[in-house]
Amino acid sequence: MEHKIDPNLVTDNYKKHNPKNPLQKFLIENFFKVFVNAVRFYQINSVLDVGCGEGFTMKKLKNAKIGKSWEGVEYLDRAIEIGKKIHPDLKIIQGDIYSLPYKAKSFDLVVCTEVLEHLENPKNALLELIRVSKKYILLSVPNEPWFMLGNFLRGKNLSRFGNDIEHIQHWSSNSFEKFVTLKGVKIIEKKLPLPWTIILLKKTV
Repeated sequence: MEHKIDPNLVTDNYKKHNPKNPLQKFLIENFFKVFVNAVRFYQINSVLDVGCGEGFTMKKLKNAKIGKSWEGVEYLDRAIEIGKKIHPDLKIIQGDIYSLPYKAKSFDLVVCTEVLEHLENPKNALLELIRVSKKYILLSVPNEPWFMLGNFLRGKNLSRFGNDIEHIQHWSSNSFEKFVTLKGVKIIEKKLPLPWTIILLKKTV
């Protein structure tokens, strides 16, 4: 069932997941294929998506039967409003990635896609994601400089050489791997669907 969303009110995230550019559409579809496959064969019942936007990632996981319950936390009111309209079967609440309203080890899988690069203090956010996870943490960020190059080649953010004005952090796949190498977790999957880095962490304590 299609829902009419006022184009003047949609978020950048909504536009990203509903691209008109065929190349961008291909890249997004490939990203989700790799993303879902990264956790397909692990035992997961409960899923939390932090910075879930309108719920597109949660919906992909639900459709792939990854988990039995799905919950999302989002900061932006507008994204939550759209998410509840287009994905009424998903639970989306308002919250802060630095202070999630859950006890430790509340979810088998904690997901965070395309969020950490926007944060002033991504390490504190990552520690909070790890805290509420019982088993796994699945992360994705732009893989630089390929992400900026892709933007530049399609004519986006030309004055900034393809750099998104909202991106504060800029990780290559190797530097992001170093960033997430923390005590209490280990990397069990690393995937590089152009132009992103996907890493699956497993809790060890």
